[in-house]
Amino acid sequence: MKLPRAAVQLIVFGERNRSDIAGVLSDVRTAGFDAIEAGNLFAAHGEDAVRSLLGHHAVTVCGAHFGYGDYADSSKLAQNIAYCKALGVQHMMCSGVSDTKSVAGYVESAKLFNTVGTRLRDEGLVFNYHNHAWEFEDLGGTNGMAILDAETDPAVVKFNIDVFWVTIGGASPAEFIRQHAERAGYFHFKDGRRTADGGVEFLELGAGEVDLEGSMAAAREAGATWIVAEQDSTKLPHLESVTVSRRYLSERLGI
Repeated sequence: MKLPRAAVQLIVFGERNRSDIAGVLSDVRTAGFDAIEAGNLFAAHGEDAVRSLLGHHAVTVCGAHFGYGDYADSSKLAQNIAYCKALGVQHMMCSGVSDTKSVAGYVESAKLFNTVGTRLRDEGLVFNYHNHAWEFEDLGGTNGMAILDAETDPAVVKFNIDVFWVTIGGASPAEFIRQHAERAGYFHFKDGRRTADGGVEFLELGAGEVDLEGSMAAAREAGATWIVAEQDSTKLPHLESVTVSRRYLSERLGI
């Protein structure tokens, strides 16, 4: 069985993604990663600069992450498709729906996802819906993930399963991956825990409460191609943070 590749989501670097992208990419490589997921780097820094920096640091872009509005807006969608094709990025992620609190919001969003997913497939790209915890909230006997699963075509709408948010949503990430193996291939591995005040704390891989080893076993069964370390924020220096997570992926998960 072929091992998935490891990558890192640049969200952990915070404001440095705007002010110090060269330093960010240097940290990525020093930590041991050679692939990243981010938003539209061309829009933020210009195509020539991005290509030069990626080449200098020998970093590839495995995925691009956008919000629901970026898919609902046809001009933004076209711009982001062009960006992905220019860099050879196959996977496009979408976070959010039109209304997370209603069945109608998920049904409406599912229609858009089917349309966009078909377009991306025709462009040689893959549409991936990225879950948070709100998709697991009760909506009168169902929930958002169940609606998206029922209302979208698995041939064109894949799931970018975030194992931390599945856990916070009250489900077993390993079981969830196995239930949706047909849609799974590109994963966010995130760790952390609930806090006493009902919030969440994001932590480096291996430092939290998520069943990452069980998730990895299920992801490999599903034929995972990418395992992306994602951490929304950190209390550690950025380089130390991503180095800890990269070491965990290597030493504990074997990638």
